[in-house]
Amino acid sequence: MNKGWGLNFVMVKLVIGVLFLGLVFQLVASAVDVDRLNIWPMPQSVSYGHKALYMSKDFELRTEGSKYPDASGILKDGFSRLLYVINAPHVADGNISHFQQSLVLQGINVLISSANDELQYGTDESYKLSVASSGDPVYAHLEAQTVYGALHGLQTFSQVCHFNFTTRLIEVRQAPWDISDQPRFSYRGLLIDTARHYQPLPMIKKVVDSMSYAKLNVLHWHIVDSQSFPLEIPSYPKLWNGAYSISERYTLADAAEVVRQVISTFFCRLNGYMIPNFYAQRRGINVLAEIDVPGHAQSWGADYPTLWPSKDCQQPLDVSNEFTFQVIDGILSDFSKVFKFKFVHLGGDEVNTSCWVTTPHVRNW
Repeated sequence: MNKGWGLNFVMVKLVIGVLFLGLVFQLVASAVDVDRLNIWPMPQSVSYGHKALYMSKDFELRTEGSKYPDASGILKDGFSRLLYVINAPHVADGNISHFQQSLVLQGINVLISSANDELQYGTDESYKLSVASSGDPVYAHLEAQTVYGALHGLQTFSQVCHFNFTTRLIEVRQAPWDISDQPRFSYRGLLIDTARHYQPLPMIKKVVDSMSYAKLNVLHWHIVDSQSFPLEIPSYPKLWNGAYSISERYTLADAAEVVRQVISTFFCRLNGYMIPNFYAQRRGINVLAEIDVPGHAQSWGADYPTLWPSKDCQQPLDVSNEFTFQVIDGILSDFSKVFKFKFVHLGGDEVNTSCWVTTPHVRNW
């Protein structure tokens, strides 16, 4: 080994050693932080103590002073999900009567300032959560401008609750809590691509559930691409013949089920009653729908081949054909009946124009 190479090798080992020590230090520091404060994402402002409260077996939701009527049940559903998240991991069968009533958390009072539950880009998602260390009785207090801020507050509350294997009760540790929080970014999204990888409705709902746990607020649903066109478009009913198979499709009612239901067209029947569905909205999540134009659109021509420049050159879309724009207009019109987010994604990427250049009628146009 020559001297220069050996010196370089020593330097590499030194750098690796320093990086390793830094990584160990970060992991240890993170472990300490997680043990001390386990909230995700970290609130804008948080203070806490060192006492423990015990959740009542009859933990209740109160809305004293709230202006939000909850006619759609968004808050009640959020509270039910809170109880499930807290209680699902273990059976809390301990005897709470062993503890003073001043240490038993009886419920949470949620005060929402706005009666409006419209969900849109820029909706106020801020909240304030406080939990006293004792009281008679003890209630957590949650304040928010909108119901969607309140949903985030409920998620945060669930993260300060822990199962105690000794008492076999749900504890709220590190009381008293004072948390003030609002999103740093108005758009916090996650993309799923069901055009290339079809996902059934229950799986998409699980994605929406997981997003709500992390306080994400936009599901970017990439529905259509070259590989498949799985969504029903009533204006042009043959479009979804471009799906992978007849079973790997979404009806417009399926899409409405994922998004939200504020129009009277699609309903599900439960015990003889017509009730609205708006799965993502009930979790404070907008749905951004994406179709790609003019590229990534080969699947459109499965039963509408005139959308292709030619049989042998199938994408991008034939922009010289007025029918192409009529189809796009029909898709967007049908989209608007279900997807109420103020944005729609039209792709526009990776447009290989060679088909336009080599197809005479498109080139002449």
